[in-house]
Amino acid sequence: MSEIVNTEQAQAWNGPEGAHWARNQDRWNAVNEGFNEPLLDAAGLAEGHRTLDLGCGAGQTTRLAALRTPQGSALGLDLSGPMLAEARSRAAREGIDNATFQQGDAQAHPFEPGAFDAAISRYGVMFFSDPEAAFHNVGRALRPGGRLAFVCPAEPSLNGWVTAMSVLRDVLPLGDFAAPGLPGMFSLSSPDRIRAVLAAAGFRGVAVDEVEAYGTWGHGADDAAEFLLNTGPGRHFLGQVDTAAQDRARQVLTQHLRGYEAGDGTVRLRSTSWLVTADRPADPTAA
Repeated sequence: MSEIVNTEQAQAWNGPEGAHWARNQDRWNAVNEGFNEPLLDAAGLAEGHRTLDLGCGAGQTTRLAALRTPQGSALGLDLSGPMLAEARSRAAREGIDNATFQQGDAQAHPFEPGAFDAAISRYGVMFFSDPEAAFHNVGRALRPGGRLAFVCPAEPSLNGWVTAMSVLRDVLPLGDFAAPGLPGMFSLSSPDRIRAVLAAAGFRGVAVDEVEAYGTWGHGADDAAEFLLNTGPGRHFLGQVDTAAQDRARQVLTQHLRGYEAGDGTVRLRSTSWLVTADRPADPTAA
């Protein structure tokens, strides 16, 4: 494993949070996979392209990129050992031999300069402790004219899971849990912030477009509520109250989610994100 500078996040994603995501990868894909096609289309992947997947987690987008470029390759990079183990296992089971995975920190990983034609990420770039340094390092890893494409959450109020958790304000000590912060889920929720970070990192032609997708959070309101409360934020808030308040939180959240049950029993919530594209200048001296 290469040098890690984002130590707090490395500790989190190699602990209970990483284990939770690895164990529940199918569920998280059901939540987020509506962004896969827009992301991969925006990356402009072509035959023979070499793709870098940032914060790849258990590797669904890495494997999809590899399948789009059978004569090329896809490398998934992540801090989380548990999720990378799942990624390698799934790639092997699916017979995708042009997808590989490395544990590392994109802020400091020693990428070979110009080694990739494209860099992608589905919800993996919001947790950098130094975003400018991370994106500068990623830019060096792209060939001149290479493309960066990523998806990150837009403002909290446009995301159904935030709305759902917010109904628990009278039960759990939520505080301003979805406020933009660094690093954090909503650290890039401002388009102006995204443009400033990428410009400082040397990217050009930055475009920020709003995209929406509905994800499946569970099969029935009870199941979806339990899943939400077992995420990192949910576990954190439940751990601060007694058993009675925990039970009340489950009841309140379940009741809220009943309003989102579809005819087949699934609970689907809207996610609103920014689809961001940018290019490394074709003239490296311009970066």
